[in-house]
Amino acid sequence: MPIVPDAKDWTWVLSRPCPECSFNASTATPSTVPGSIESMIPRWRAVLRRPDAAQRPDDDTWSALEYACHVRDVFALFDQRLNLMLAEDGARFEDWDQDRTAVEKDYANAEPSEVARELVAEGHQAAEAFAGVREEDWGRRGLRSNGSEFTVLTLSQYFLHDVVHHLHDVDG
Repeated sequence: MPIVPDAKDWTWVLSRPCPECSFNASTATPSTVPGSIESMIPRWRAVLRRPDAAQRPDDDTWSALEYACHVRDVFALFDQRLNLMLAEDGARFEDWDQDRTAVEKDYANAEPSEVARELVAEGHQAAEAFAGVREEDWGRRGLRSNGSEFTVLTLSQYFLHDVVHHLHDVDG
């Protein structure tokens, strides 16, 4: 059964802690993102080793495998967006339809060991990209097609919340 798409605008996490996962964006910066990613990768690998990783807990919730696929793709997407913001003044990027991506890439039927390998590689790549950001570039701006504006700093915070929140989803 298909999941009902998430139509929420999650940018509110930039102004207040998330009541579900307790992530506080004000504590994250591009320089803290690499360590955070590296500390979560082993936990994501453990999630993908679970015998029930591909089972949805209910009809309205992704399986741990589907969440891991999403996080893998979030790592890649935000690496691309970060690099675009660092390369172009006033970078613009398209809104991303995560639900369409889940269907197109068939997250539900992915091979957990392959997803683990890809998630680790994409996670390391994203960590490396954020590690290379100079503090004087934290204010560089980018605009999502829906009008949401980010700086490199707020992009790092928004990105990190996504990864933390979904680890909370699969651990909860």
